[in-house]
Amino acid sequence: MKWDDKAIILSARRLGESSAIIHLLTPNHGMYKGVDRGAFSKRKRGVCQPGNIVQAHWQARLSEQLGTLECELMTPIAAHILDDRRKLAALSSAAMLAEKVLSEREQLPGVYDGMEQFVQALREDNDWLSAYVRLEFILLEQAGFGLDLERCAATGQHHDLSYVSPKSGRAVSREAGKPYHDRLFALPQFLLPLEEKAMAGMTDILDGVRLCGYFLENRVFAPRGASIPAARSRFIEMLHIEEPAFG
Repeated sequence: MKWDDKAIILSARRLGESSAIIHLLTPNHGMYKGVDRGAFSKRKRGVCQPGNIVQAHWQARLSEQLGTLECELMTPIAAHILDDRRKLAALSSAAMLAEKVLSEREQLPGVYDGMEQFVQALREDNDWLSAYVRLEFILLEQAGFGLDLERCAATGQHHDLSYVSPKSGRAVSREAGKPYHDRLFALPQFLLPLEEKAMAGMTDILDGVRLCGYFLENRVFAPRGASIPAARSRFIEMLHIEEPAFG
C-alpha cells in the first residue's frame, strides 16, 4: 500500500534519535500519520516543521498500519515566521485544532485548501488573521456544526445579516436582532458567502474568533468531554480578548 500526495505538516513528534511520527494534512488522502525515519537528521533539518508544505510519500505493508513517510520540502513556511510570536501561535493553534477535529484518512480537499491558504498567508504576511478565522470556520463545518449564514433565521432575508444566534448557529438580520443584540454574536462580514474577498479589520477578526471559538468549545469539544486545545487558548490570549459565555 502506498501513495504520493502534497501535504502540510501538522506536527512532528520525536521517536528515537532521528525519527518522528508525522501528522500531515493532504488534499487527496485527508489527515494521515506515519513514521519518517530521518525527520530529525542533519540531511532533513527544517523539513518536517509544522506549516511546511511537502511532497509526501507514504507506504505500508497493510493499509491499516502506521506506515512510513518520506517528506520532501516544497514550500518552507516555518522559517519565514520564526521571529513572529503571534504567527507561530496561530500556526500552532490551527495545526492542533485540525488534529483534534478531523477524522483520519478522510478526503478533505476543502480543509486542505483552507489550511494552505492560511500558511501561505503567514509566509507572505498577507491578511493571515482572516485566513485563520476562515480556517476555523471550515473546521467547524467539517465537524458537522457549520454555521448557517445564508439567510436570517427570523425573516428569511439574505441581506443585512449582522448577528449569529449562539443557540442555532444561524444568521440574524440587523433589524430582527436589534432587540437581542447583547445576546447574539456579531457576524463579521468577511465570513459571508458573497464576501469571501472582503478585507477584515481587527474588530472583524476578534468577532470571528469569538464566534468560532464559542461553537468549537460548545458544539465540538464539550460533547466529547474535551476542552478546546491549549494552543488555541494561548493564541487568543495574544489577541487580548476574552470569549464570553452564552447560555
